[in-house]
Amino acid sequence: MKILMVLTSHDKLGDTAEKTGFWLEEFAAPYYAFIDAGADVTLASPKGGQPPLDPTSNQEENHTASTRRLRDDEVAQRELASTRELSEVDPDDFDAVFYPGGHGPLWDLSRDPDSSDLIRTMLESGKPVGAVCHAPAALTEVKGSDGGYIVSGKRVTGFTNSEEQAVGLTDVVPFLVESRLTQRGGLFRRGEDWASHVEVDGLLVTGQNPASSAPAAEAMIELVARKGA
Repeated sequence: MKILMVLTSHDKLGDTAEKTGFWLEEFAAPYYAFIDAGADVTLASPKGGQPPLDPTSNQEENHTASTRRLRDDEVAQRELASTRELSEVDPDDFDAVFYPGGHGPLWDLSRDPDSSDLIRTMLESGKPVGAVCHAPAALTEVKGSDGGYIVSGKRVTGFTNSEEQAVGLTDVVPFLVESRLTQRGGLFRRGEDWASHVEVDGLLVTGQNPASSAPAAEAMIELVARKGA
C-alpha cells in the first residue's frame, strides 16, 4: 500500500502577523496510522522541502501520543524536512492520497492546479482521496471530467463554521470550509464541535477536525484494502 500525504506550503495567517501551516496532530496521527498498517508513505507539498508548522499545534496542550512519537522519530523528521514538490508527483505511483489540515490549505491547496489535477486523476483512477479539518478546502475547486464539482452530491465534512468561530478566525480566513463545500453542492454533515466525525462517500473520505484525523486515515486504509481484496 503506497500512500501520498500532501501538506501545505503556506505559512501566513491572512493579514495578521501570525503564522500558520499544517496542524501537527492532523499529520502525525494519520501518518502513523498508515505506517503501522504497513504502508509506504511519501510526503509532498506545493513548494517541496519543509512544510510550515502551525505553531499553535505545537503547544504542549495540543500534543498527543502521535505528535510525541513524531518528535522522537528521526526518520519521519527527515522525510518531513524534504517533502517532494507536488508538481513532480506521479499519481500512478500511489494507491491513495491524504491531506492533513491546518489553516494553510485554505490559501494554497484550495487553488493549487497540481493538487487539483492529482485529486481528479486519483478519483478517476478509482483511488481514494482523504482530507481532514481545513484540508477539504483542497476539494472545493476540483471538477471532474463532466465539468461538475467532485463534491457535488457527495456526503462530506470538514471544519465547521461554528468551530471556526470558536477559534476566532471567521473574519481572517479566505472562506469557511463548511460554507464552501455546501456552495459546491456537497452534502455537508457534521458532529458536535471538536468531536470525531468522518464521512465516507465512494472514494472520498473527509474528517471534521483534529479528533477526526486518525479515524479518517483508518477509514481510508479500509477503502484501499477493500479495493485490493
